[in-house]
Amino acid sequence: MNYNSLDTSKTYLITGAAGFIGFYLSKKLLEKGCRVIGIDNINDYYDVNLKYSRLEKLKPFENFIFIKGDISDKSMIMDIFKEYKPDIAVNLAAQAGVRYSIENPDVYIGSNIIGFFNILEACRFNPVEHLVYASSSSVYGSNKKVPFEETDFVDNPVSLYAATKKSNELMAHTYSHLYKIPATGLRFFTVYGPMGRPDMAYFSFTDKYFKGEPIKIFNNGDFENDLYRDFTYIDDIVEGIERLLCNPPIESIDDTGQNTAPHRVYNIGNNSPEKLMKFIWTLEKALSRTLGREVVFEKIFEPLKAGDVPKTYASTDRLFEAVGFKPSTSIEEGLQRFANWYVKYYGVR
Repeated sequence: MNYNSLDTSKTYLITGAAGFIGFYLSKKLLEKGCRVIGIDNINDYYDVNLKYSRLEKLKPFENFIFIKGDISDKSMIMDIFKEYKPDIAVNLAAQAGVRYSIENPDVYIGSNIIGFFNILEACRFNPVEHLVYASSSSVYGSNKKVPFEETDFVDNPVSLYAATKKSNELMAHTYSHLYKIPATGLRFFTVYGPMGRPDMAYFSFTDKYFKGEPIKIFNNGDFENDLYRDFTYIDDIVEGIERLLCNPPIESIDDTGQNTAPHRVYNIGNNSPEKLMKFIWTLEKALSRTLGREVVFEKIFEPLKAGDVPKTYASTDRLFEAVGFKPSTSIEEGLQRFANWYVKYYGVR
């Protein structure tokens, strides 16, 4: 297994740098001495104070340049690529959230489709060594076959968010084929951790507990057929991305003798799905340890919401084969770190 380690002499452009994954990736690259150009529009989909708190942690790095802007602004994106000439581009900017896409479809088209198109165009006219972009486990839809493999059929998305991510993979493949842009898509599986997204279940459950409100669990109270999720800790996600950055796919010849585009897609998931209720009980125990008293959430059980899928489970064989890595952080360890951070950050008892 041969793969290149991170090249600290390169310039890395990261969109969504004030976001959850974008912040942690930027921080890791900066700590290693890389030059990072960060872009983010600081939208108010969730608490902007958290986004500014992340950026505050990046400010001390001399090699960090932050630009407030929206990737749907094509002229701005083209200007940034021309000026800074990134060697590697990482597109993590996107309108996130499955349920939100049902209520606000317009913003998903603007950011996830038009915005990504602008990134592809910028890479076309300002060639990069590698374009890495965020896809999502949601592209698997209601796939019954588990674990999910990158070769599975993914043409039945059950939310607009998932449809935009599948579109990103198709768009990237086309640009790789036409313009030889080495591109890698990453299907993330339920990423969690300190400084995470407040719209994610573990974070909103914790918020509601400290507000004295019940949490809503969308599994009909069916513990036998509970929802399964492949929860993936943020450090594992960043480690996987970091290893892939300097290992772009190359054009090759397939079994039929045809040239294949330099485009690959990888799952980054924990390869160890947990029942949603076990995840909730583990979060209760983690908060109990942090606070030194028993924490039990008040629970209300409701039907599965439109756009939600009953199970996510990643095969990580392709990722391991490519860069020798598979996520390994347990939910016990990951949720304890989150609980410790949350209590300190918000000053709750």
